[in-house]
Amino acid sequence: MSVLEKRMRELKEKNEGALIAYVCGGDPKPEYTPEIVDSLIRGGADIIELGIPFSDPIADGPTIQEASVRALKAETTPIRVMEIARRVKEKHPSVPLVALTYYNPIFRMGLERFFTLAGECGIDGVIVPDLPIEEASEYKRLSEDHRIDTIFLATPNTTRERLENIIRYTTGFLYLVSIFGVTGTRESIHELTLQTMKRLLPCIGGRIPLAVGFGISEPEHVRTVVRSGADGAIVGSAFVKIIDRYQSNLGEMVIALEEKASKLKAETL
Repeated sequence: MSVLEKRMRELKEKNEGALIAYVCGGDPKPEYTPEIVDSLIRGGADIIELGIPFSDPIADGPTIQEASVRALKAETTPIRVMEIARRVKEKHPSVPLVALTYYNPIFRMGLERFFTLAGECGIDGVIVPDLPIEEASEYKRLSEDHRIDTIFLATPNTTRERLENIIRYTTGFLYLVSIFGVTGTRESIHELTLQTMKRLLPCIGGRIPLAVGFGISEPEHVRTVVRSGADGAIVGSAFVKIIDRYQSNLGEMVIALEEKASKLKAETL
């Protein structure tokens, strides 16, 4: 059983949903990220999703795009993010770490080198939004060799047949993109999200945990998706906005992040 599977199972046994917290590694400075992650874990985050900044993050809205720009200006590289992950894992060995990256940085680094380094630095799972399963056979093989989960995405227009194929490639949890479009905060949970969950959950049949992301930013959003059957809620832009707001004051930033995480986590119980 992988680290991610174990964490999701433990939470399910306690009737809790998982709070999965995303931050962009190196935003606004690489040396800030370990303290940012510390604050999210203190607030109750169950799983940390650490983004590798990329110049063309096509699945992300303005908030995370700007975070990537700040991180790149701070000279954050994929290897630097791996080093950050190593520091986080040393301090929080039981907290699963997931790397989110686009395929280009993996391709440039080389698949074997990427997974070797990821394993050495404590990465437990990887999300690559722009890698379709049809092109992922070698990626999947190497991830299995290094015992790293591969988290693939389903969307509102994913057919049942394609969902079956995605599940075969997915370990750790399945990432449901809850809306059409890109990441970002929303005022409310879109009805499409609930309709998609209602359609896909019977097809998944409990074979793999389901986590819902994109537009999940407020406590009531977390409460709605968890009570509607999701095993976890993925929150990114809401945390990244706090980092942006307090980027010149790390002390206030970590207080605000911990408080936000605590409010979100309370709705998974």
